Amino acid sequence: KTARARMGKNRNKFAAQSAPAAEDEGRKPLKDEDECSDSDDEVDKSGGQGHSGSAASGKGKLAQFEAAGKRGKGAPGAAEGQGTVFRNKQRVLVLSSRGITHRFRHLMLDVLKLLPHSTKDSKLEGKDRPMVINEICEMRGCNGALYFEARKHKDLYLWVARTPHGPSAKFLVQNIHTSDELKFTGNHLMFSRPFLVFDSTFESEPHLQLLKEMFQQTFGTPRNHRRSKPFVDHTLSFYVLDGHIWIRNYQCTKHEETGETALVEVGPRFCLQLHRIFAGAFQGATLYSNIDYVSPNVVRAQEKIAKSVKYAARTEAQKKSVMRNQTIPKIANPFAGVFK
Repeated sequence: KTARARMGKNRNKFAAQSAPAAEDEGRKPLKDEDECSDSDDEVDKSGGQGHSGSAASGKGKLAQFEAAGKRGKGAPGAAEGQGTVFRNKQRVLVLSSRGITHRFRHLMLDVLKLLPHSTKDSKLEGKDRPMVINEICEMRGCNGALYFEARKHKDLYLWVARTPHGPSAKFLVQNIHTSDELKFTGNHLMFSRPFLVFDSTFESEPHLQLLKEMFQQTFGTPRNHRRSKPFVDHTLSFYVLDGHIWIRNYQCTKHEETGETALVEVGPRFCLQLHRIFAGAFQGATLYSNIDYVSPNVVRAQEKIAKSVKYAARTEAQKKSVMRNQTIPKIANPFAGVFK
């Protein structure tokens, strides 16, 4: 009997200590076995009040988070500049056509390393038209595209498009030099946000202004992108010279002696010659056509014609030599039979 009495006292003390904490957390307080005379209704009331309080507090927090998400802020109580929600859905699809060479593929991979907001897709079949890329962008959630189109294993065309409504531009890629073959001393952090530097010539003509805006939306890394690094240590430069757009990638460093800001080229480097600008994405009416554009097929044909002219001149000289030898009179040698 004394042992049971002591156990009952210990249970009473434990129940008295655990009851306030249990009520705060919305759980039922512990009951002593000896206090079975308490009605079940009171227990249900106390438990119901605890659960309703926790549900109300949970709904209140959920409402706060939803309101913060609508305002574009983080969780309530977070410091300014921390816990921001990424809302910019900028994404660029990068893909190539079937039959691309290793040199062109290395250039595409170098461009991919410069775009943290890009996604790669498998090669596009040659029989498919570029308009199919609009459907691929819709499935992948992309609003821009860079399409490297190879022709005859010799020529490379670059499509820069804003999907699905356009516009889009088609360029001929020339003077290709990848990062591996250049072996420059410059180096920058992968997937860091670049400065976009444009020549003042881009503001001179309307079609160049349109190309500048397309390059900004395609090559500009969105702020607070989940794959981008919080550093700005390199620049992407676009220059217009001789009717071509020259693209260079430089690292921003400081000179060892003077401490001034210096630029060290990293790579890749390539040149773009504009062919046409279309109103839609890979289709539509022609907004601008470059009159100075010459197809690589025409250039190769002219080179063959130049070689054929040299061949024709050489064969004509051979014919004249043969005819001249035939017309020259032959003089008999008087000493021909001396040593017989």
